[in-house]
Amino acid sequence: MGATRIPGNITQGSTAKGGIGESTLRPDGTLKVTGEFAYSSDMWHEDMLWGFTLRSPHAHAEIKSIDTSEALAQAGVYAVLTYDDLPTDVKNYGLEIQDTPVLAHGRVRHHGEPVALVAADHPETARRAAAKIKVEYVQLPVVHDEQTALAEDAPLLHPGRDDHHAGHVPHPNVVHRQPIHRGDVAAARARADVIVSGEYVVGMQDQAFLGPESGLAVPAEDGGVDLYIATQWLHSDLRQIAPVLGLPPEKVRMTLSGVGGAFGGREDLSMQIHACLLALRTGKPVKIVYNRFESFFGHVHRHPAKLWYEHGATKDGKLTHMRCRIVLDGGAYASASPAVVGNASSLSVGPYVIDDVEIEAVALYTNNPPCGAMRGFGAVQACFAYEAQMDKLAAELGMDPVEFRRLNAMSQGTLLPTGQVVDSPAPVAELLRRIKAMPLPPERQWETAGESADVRALPGGLSNTTHGEGVVRGVGYAVGIKNVGFSEGFDDYSTARVRLEVVGGEPVAVVHTAMAEVGQGGVTVHAQIARTELGVTQVTIHPADTQVGSAGSTSASRQTYVTGGAVKNTCEAVREKVLELGRARFGSYHPAWATAELLLESGKVVTDGGEVLADLVEVLEGEAIDLELEWRHRPTEAFDLHTGQGNGHVQYSFAAHRAVVEVDTELGLVKVVELACAQDVGRALNPLSVVGQIQGGTTQGLGLAVMEEIVVSKEAKVRNPSFTDYLIPTILDTPTIPVDVLELADEHAPYGLRGIGEAPTLSSTPAVVSAIRAATGLALNRVPVRPEHLTGT
Repeated sequence: MGATRIPGNITQGSTAKGGIGESTLRPDGTLKVTGEFAYSSDMWHEDMLWGFTLRSPHAHAEIKSIDTSEALAQAGVYAVLTYDDLPTDVKNYGLEIQDTPVLAHGRVRHHGEPVALVAADHPETARRAAAKIKVEYVQLPVVHDEQTALAEDAPLLHPGRDDHHAGHVPHPNVVHRQPIHRGDVAAARARADVIVSGEYVVGMQDQAFLGPESGLAVPAEDGGVDLYIATQWLHSDLRQIAPVLGLPPEKVRMTLSGVGGAFGGREDLSMQIHACLLALRTGKPVKIVYNRFESFFGHVHRHPAKLWYEHGATKDGKLTHMRCRIVLDGGAYASASPAVVGNASSLSVGPYVIDDVEIEAVALYTNNPPCGAMRGFGAVQACFAYEAQMDKLAAELGMDPVEFRRLNAMSQGTLLPTGQVVDSPAPVAELLRRIKAMPLPPERQWETAGESADVRALPGGLSNTTHGEGVVRGVGYAVGIKNVGFSEGFDDYSTARVRLEVVGGEPVAVVHTAMAEVGQGGVTVHAQIARTELGVTQVTIHPADTQVGSAGSTSASRQTYVTGGAVKNTCEAVREKVLELGRARFGSYHPAWATAELLLESGKVVTDGGEVLADLVEVLEGEAIDLELEWRHRPTEAFDLHTGQGNGHVQYSFAAHRAVVEVDTELGLVKVVELACAQDVGRALNPLSVVGQIQGGTTQGLGLAVMEEIVVSKEAKVRNPSFTDYLIPTILDTPTIPVDVLELADEHAPYGLRGIGEAPTLSSTPAVVSAIRAATGLALNRVPVRPEHLTGT
């Protein structure tokens, strides 16, 4: 509907230029494209030192002694620190369970664990000095899988652990366990005409962000420290850092620096405490920058998983029951494993109606690399398994796999296995209909009239391995469900500070949050919200730091919902203050102000074509409204540790994919031709950014399907810690990704929006593997799919 002109330079029914609903361009976009953007690794300080971390070459070993004398004697070295040099009794940290040592003490539990720190006047000097540190190790038996972790004589990786998860786990090497029981599975199983089961394996995926860990710690005159860091959660870092340093939180001042991607890998600490310790010891600024090799050891990864599933269905295609067991390898330390278990179990049924279920999910302690948050965590592993099961059931019943899914799709009002009701739109069947209705790409695209084949469009690409011989096409479908926001009773909130004043005769808003901008576009959306709610054109986004209240983590698809909600809420409060000022100055006798007041109260004040509401300027002249408020979404509750019942999640998001692949069946090479997506986003606050998020998540799912895996030996050694051997999709590997955006508003969310970034990562992986199965006829129960899985070699 068109806008209605109202006197006073006010427009009703539209948004301010650059407001909600527009594809406003990113303020940092040009700088990043031209290489002018300052990332954390670009920071510099006069007279700064360089830090380096000595890491364990073993996955499990006792530390008998550490000799640092030769390292300290090297010219240019200012400090060498070990566990014994830590300043307080607090020597561990962790997201949920404080089980991770700042520096190893007594033993190391994974390959690459930090053992000692060096500060020197040059990065190469620091590396050479670290190489002179003599550590005497005695290797211990390695726990590397479920069998070795849960054996009666298994080494206990954390003996005597005492935390809130320990009371209900079957073994001390289990980090967390979550069962879910609902209905009568035995009776439902008896009604099934078809029962299928399968075992599935998901490899360890790396977040593969392009900017390795880096930061700069600067000692302050008050005895504190200023830390400039690339992270996902400033206040969580602060909560873990300050006690180790023995400083009050107000003396550890953190400022977000340029972040080169995250995807969950920056939710845990890496070098934050190490840089601060070295800076405080030397009295000089200390910069630490990991290289790519160090980065693979410096952050957590996606949990590898083994999943067993059983489904039953009647002959007319209705699902009867589901049983599953999900085993996640958490590695040496807990990180986010408890939350990943909660997600994996509560979302293990997928976006389907199944009344009778028996579910168990566990996470293990092993000597493998620590695993934690990664885009779609827990739900990604489950989606690969349950979507493979849907294809199996459809084949057994002789049904179209899309129609079988649509027949069993959940909808608004569906009761989940946890007992929670889906109380917002759940258009699973519609997304599947849309994705199937999209036109397929032409076949044999490599063929050109009268000329040789265009090998770029073939499996193997420019390697020129085939000209179409033995190449078979396959099409596959998948759909997934992902929770939005932190769950299970976590106090998930965000804070926003908004200042409104007149500068140079124009109203200007400043938005200050602690939200970590990691590439998701939050800085763009926050400005759009302020323009919409306050009717101003000029909005400045203050750098994120800990001088404002917490914004929580940039993860769980939550920031637009929660911090966007906080910005909206604070802007509304600022708008109310404007009303109070206006009433005080104008009373009820000023005709223009009466119109402005009416529109302000309705939340529809916006500027028209960049013009300024004159009355607003007059009201604010000489005044500044500055408010900082917290905002919380509706509460959640913990899942019962025996039954799994509970309203554990805030919101759900849904995406469906159709993959078109071509497979060279002789060489086992795969070309993903197209990976189409249909997703419900509630409301697209920035349509361009929405499509970018969907395409990015889709590409990461493609990587897990056919390329990405950290290979860990039985000795728990990482074998491929580099982008030479750990492959990620390049532009040549990325297919066409058409996107169909559906907008069905969630009435419980700000603007009706849904979290977007994670859902496409779920269903893209099983869609690609389903298409490869269709092309080859192979079972393919493991990702990533490798050439040898397709050729039998």
